[in-house]
Amino acid sequence: MSNPDIWKNGEFVAFEDATVHVLTHALHYGTSVFEGVRCYNTAKGSAIFRHAEHMQRLIDSARIYRMDLGYSQEELEQAVIDTIVRSGLKECYIRPLSYRGHGAMGVNPYNNPVETIIAVWKWGAYLGPEALENGVDVHVASWNRMAPNTFPSLAKAGGNYLNAGLVKMDAVLSGFTEGIMLSTSGHVAEGSGENLFLVKDGKLFTAPVSLSILPGITRDSICTLARDMGLSVEEALIPREALYIADEVFFTGTAAEVTPIRSIDHHTIGSGKRGEITERLQSAYFDILHNGNDPYGWLTPVPVG
Repeated sequence: MSNPDIWKNGEFVAFEDATVHVLTHALHYGTSVFEGVRCYNTAKGSAIFRHAEHMQRLIDSARIYRMDLGYSQEELEQAVIDTIVRSGLKECYIRPLSYRGHGAMGVNPYNNPVETIIAVWKWGAYLGPEALENGVDVHVASWNRMAPNTFPSLAKAGGNYLNAGLVKMDAVLSGFTEGIMLSTSGHVAEGSGENLFLVKDGKLFTAPVSLSILPGITRDSICTLARDMGLSVEEALIPREALYIADEVFFTGTAAEVTPIRSIDHHTIGSGKRGEITERLQSAYFDILHNGNDPYGWLTPVPVG
């Protein structure tokens, strides 16, 4: 099967024709914002998970960086649906991206056009299919999450992920699957592309947004599911050593979904396998995504096939 067509600036172009100029502003200065979204082939048909929230975050990210997308949220949502339908994929990863294009060179981006693309492709479990059950081995990164008032962490911006790339590369080179970043104050922040939860004595803890983490949509979903199960969820300053004595630790994210952490810095977490609370939350999350049992209205149906 050939690669699906890509939506670019309001029209579809062939995959091989979706190119940019080498002097595109975003290539030189990181001036892009993007989203990661998933469409699932549920038992009740194809559906996008929390579509509106992802498109709203794209618009918010663009607003922070003074980028006028030129499209309403409704237009962007429909463009995503049209792209999936055109692709014929019943299940896919979705990448909306808005960036400053080719124009005047220099740090000032105002004279460069804002362009928007939407691409879809097949993408399985981000940290490996076996990781969803067996967990992953991670370490605490030597690179910190950026300090507040340096980069806007509420924006999902391309330039922010240079930090994440350093963390991921160091983890892989050191024999780990992923890295955990600390804040500049030394508290637990998040992974390179995931939010993080710690379970201790039946309670869930996660970092506050004030530590420059990205406020993940999957993170918010897990908080909702946990509270509806009667579990306590607290945003708290988590010291590094709390990771080593946690009962359970897990990542959340659109790509990572809900992935348990087996060890951190060679410290075995809990029993060294997926914990009870992680499994309960994972099951509730996947019941929505795979079975289509959605009491929250988080799924947007897509008429594929």
